[in-house]
Amino acid sequence: MPGIRNSGLLALGGIALAALLAVIGHLEVNEDLNPWSLTVSDYAVSDRGGVIDVAMVVLAVATAALLPALRRAATPPDGSRPGAHQTEARQTGARQTGAGRLTEVLLAAWVGGLLLAAVVPTNEPGLPMDTAAYVHRYASVVAFLALPVGGWLLARRLPDATARWVRGFALASLTLAAVMVWSAYPGDRVLLGLIERLLILTEVALVATVALTLLRRRVEHAVPVPGATGGPGWRGRHPRATIDEPRRRVTPVRGA
Repeated sequence: MPGIRNSGLLALGGIALAALLAVIGHLEVNEDLNPWSLTVSDYAVSDRGGVIDVAMVVLAVATAALLPALRRAATPPDGSRPGAHQTEARQTGARQTGAGRLTEVLLAAWVGGLLLAAVVPTNEPGLPMDTAAYVHRYASVVAFLALPVGGWLLARRLPDATARWVRGFALASLTLAAVMVWSAYPGDRVLLGLIERLLILTEVALVATVALTLLRRRVEHAVPVPGATGGPGWRGRHPRATIDEPRRRVTPVRGA
């Protein structure tokens, strides 16, 4: 599916560009800022409208490019549904559809959180938080939490090796998010900037892994099997079936 591969390539290009812009943004701001204790948002507000804000928008757009591709990659080519004549199969298909929709909602929340955090600035370091700063904070919180949960759900539709990486990044992201909360409150902001940058790096790696998977056309797809239930040549989705998996030929078992 060239469209799916192109979406993966577009997303990878956007991620690379966002990373480059973020590095440039750190080099251009005031040298007195400390990256170990100050967050990326603190750097961004010091150069309002600068490259760090642009990097957040580019990363959001790169992730958004994956959403329709993920939907197409998980849909059978003929639009049929597995096990349409069996109640249990219909229920399983409904659960898979519900999980897929929840995954899309969570990934969309990551995109929306990034965009809102880029548009609405936090306050200058050391100043009391105003309304905009609170909007920025909670938009970031939603984004940081939505992506790893969505990635964990998405991993069920990925090949085994890729799924392990995505789940690993998801768990690492949630762990770093918890450590960041501790640092921001009882931890007196100790190494808050470093923790946040590790969190961002981990979550960007998760998105890049998904994009690379689409580029390789390895997202789960239905595997047609001749003579199966639920329509001509339809077997349904195996938990680890992928769109690259060759069609299996069913042969009768020979007697001894």
